[in-house]
Amino acid sequence: MAVTTENGTQTANGPVEHHIRYIPLAYLSEDSEATARRLVLAIRPDWESADSNVEFVRFTDGITNTLLKAVNKKTGLSKDEVDKEAILLRAYGNGTDLIIDRHRETQNHELLMRYGLAPELLARFKNGMMYRFVQGSMTHPEDLRKPVIYKAVAKRLAQWHAVVPCIAARTGHSRRNSKNTDFVVPSEALGDAEFQHVIDNVAPGKPPPNVWTVMQKWIFALPTDTEAQRERQAELQKELTRTVAELSQRPGLGQNELVFAHCDLLSGNVIVLPKPQQTPAENNGVTAKDTTTDVTFIDYEYATPSPAAFDLANHFAEWGGFDCDFSVLPTRSQRREFITEYIRAYYAYKNEQNGTAADFDEAAEVDRLLNEVDVFRGLPGFYWGIWALIQATISQIDFDYASYAETRLGEYWAWRAEISGDRQRAGKEIPLREKRWAQEE
Repeated sequence: MAVTTENGTQTANGPVEHHIRYIPLAYLSEDSEATARRLVLAIRPDWESADSNVEFVRFTDGITNTLLKAVNKKTGLSKDEVDKEAILLRAYGNGTDLIIDRHRETQNHELLMRYGLAPELLARFKNGMMYRFVQGSMTHPEDLRKPVIYKAVAKRLAQWHAVVPCIAARTGHSRRNSKNTDFVVPSEALGDAEFQHVIDNVAPGKPPPNVWTVMQKWIFALPTDTEAQRERQAELQKELTRTVAELSQRPGLGQNELVFAHCDLLSGNVIVLPKPQQTPAENNGVTAKDTTTDVTFIDYEYATPSPAAFDLANHFAEWGGFDCDFSVLPTRSQRREFITEYIRAYYAYKNEQNGTAADFDEAAEVDRLLNEVDVFRGLPGFYWGIWALIQATISQIDFDYASYAETRLGEYWAWRAEISGDRQRAGKEIPLREKRWAQEE
């Protein structure tokens, strides 16, 4: 099987990609096992041996991509031994280049690898990538609500935000994303350079790419076949402009008030790591019980510089899962507990990185971030609402994106009505999500 190599390249603003193998083959959902097998054997030709027993396990938690775990269950190997050699194959969802910058995703993965925060990236192929399997247990929404888990998530997220640099570059997009940009430059067609400029400068003073530029390119990618669709695109553009003006310049953690954010920290992307085995000899002859819990994160396709408060608010929204169960979102006391762990870890990592022992006012920092997360609580609904409107037109995955879009955008409008006082003035009952968010215990 022929395998080519992409040599590492250094751009002025981007990280180096070193010798990430490229396989000129594609995964086909209609011929799943055969095409997946060809891809895996391209990087593990030894798995074609007579004593090999290659199997594929499909993960079903995601709603964007196809994710397969390839294992070689040779006779005599334990489950741990099999998992240590396992490979994850991720095939991109249909048309998702409209939403995701795949080149940037590869750079994100390699950047995180350098900081020990991502598994080894083994190869790219025409419509996906393969990387080492992360041993551990994938969480479910109910797990995110357990203190032992959410404290571990807080610490790991703080590490991301504290140590991984934000690398500036142009916001990646496909020029065909542009459906209708008359509302940006009336009666003028945008050339390629102008189109790039509009996206990259949606939030003045914030180096691209960032969460604001991502939302701008998504709005450009919205369907505009009908008058209703064009009106909605214009409405969402107006809201993005409004939200950028209100939120993008707020003070926050990180350089330029941006951190390297995951931006998709749902339960399926949080892995509880196995506890390390400790022998009696390592503990004075006594086998100790390790009560600590450690987690890691997977899937970096949406990772981009963002206000830390957005990344936290987005994660908190995922406590309710894809069903958007607002009744189980974190209360104010739970958010405070999470943020306290986060702040302690963030400044510990910063001090370690800088070789200092700088003091900080923990109570003040916790209160500040708690307030910022409150301010940003409506933005995840806007972000994923736009995303789902696009997915409803391109995805082949069996998921009701259209309904999901309305639910998520509804979160945004409910937040707007709450902070403006419109809901209260109209004498309407407070929506469940806002009611739960305001709940102390």
